[in-house]
Amino acid sequence: MLITPLPIAGAALLTTERRGDTRGSFGRWYGEDELGDWLGGQHIVQINHSFSARQGTVRGLHFQHAPQAELKIVRCLSGQVWDVFLDLRHGSPTFMQWHAEWLDGQHDRALLIPPGCAHGFQTQSDAVQMLYLHTAFYTPELEGAVRYNDPRAAIAWPLPITELSARDQANPLLSPDFDGITL
Repeated sequence: MLITPLPIAGAALLTTERRGDTRGSFGRWYGEDELGDWLGGQHIVQINHSFSARQGTVRGLHFQHAPQAELKIVRCLSGQVWDVFLDLRHGSPTFMQWHAEWLDGQHDRALLIPPGCAHGFQTQSDAVQMLYLHTAFYTPELEGAVRYNDPRAAIAWPLPITELSARDQANPLLSPDFDGITL
């Protein structure tokens, strides 16, 4: 696995190195031995899957507060997404910066997103499947969110938005005095 640090502190692009023959190919998607320094002693405890039917669908931006703040590894299994995360960590050198990567079912790339970052994506095709690996269990009372069109974040979604859940439409805007979340 090739691990490439990204501009957001603690984030990385994970690229699977495949080996192939006449049968097809094989690649390792996850290994704590390779990711140990990035995981900081945490372990994957929950794996989720989502399906989005329509191009232009936005999901997010979601995160969890401490003590259930979670590192996420996200991978697109089919279709294509523009995957984005926003650093909300108080005192982080990249606080309030966002970063996005194109992920698809063909290129064996995943994002490692550190705790304290809000995550979302926009589908760039129909029939998108995403896989999420989490280092903490989902805890509804510790869930946090930022609205997709928050002016402080100023995320530039690449396509017109075609689908957005009522829940994500109601996500809060960051207050003018928001100075981050504490992990």
